[in-house]
Amino acid sequence: MSDLRPYDALLLDIEGTTTSIAFVYDVLFPYARAHVSSFLEGNWGSLLAERKLFDDAGLAAETPSQLAATVLSQMDADLKTTALKSLQGRIWAAGYADGTLLADVFDDVPGALRRWCDEGKVVCIYSSGSVAAQRLLFGHTHHGSLMPLLSGFFDTTTGPKREAESYRDIAAAMGFAPGQILFATDVVPEADAAVAAGMQAVIMDRPGNRPQPAHEHAVRDSFEGI
Repeated sequence: MSDLRPYDALLLDIEGTTTSIAFVYDVLFPYARAHVSSFLEGNWGSLLAERKLFDDAGLAAETPSQLAATVLSQMDADLKTTALKSLQGRIWAAGYADGTLLADVFDDVPGALRRWCDEGKVVCIYSSGSVAAQRLLFGHTHHGSLMPLLSGFFDTTTGPKREAESYRDIAAAMGFAPGQILFATDVVPEADAAVAAGMQAVIMDRPGNRPQPAHEHAVRDSFEGI
């Protein structure tokens, strides 16, 4: 559309952009809460090797039950530490594997991904959820696996989503100048950071998304026309 410049690649957020906030908060998070204790009990030995990662994220614990309590506390606070997101992704893996979890992407997403790929555009994902969790989500949707349509995945190990340097690093990893990339998100401070890095950004106004502060970014309610 007229308020978007031409671009060669896209960087997409997940929650509120490709996937409803309701799926994340009403399906994924409750599943993680319900299974965190059993997961930690069953995998405690292997998780001990990652002790420093958990300690650095404020998840230090001596027993599975202690760690489970801290994980639930961080989830209540909606924290987005790399260790917490990695742990959630591993818990969700079992749910995707047995068919309990099936990602509910917006209906326009599969068609848009195919269209962009047909146009020769590169499409990558950048989410606070771990790369492993991102791959699981797009590999198990109501529309089947969308993985063949995606070229890369980035999470907070690259950097925080509200810092411009993260977007510069992602652009370099994608092999594009920032100005060649369009970033789609539902969060204005993330869009601001992307623009500060040289990208252009579009705010997605999907059903159920939270109100955003005043801004000057382009706004869309679907990927049609992008």
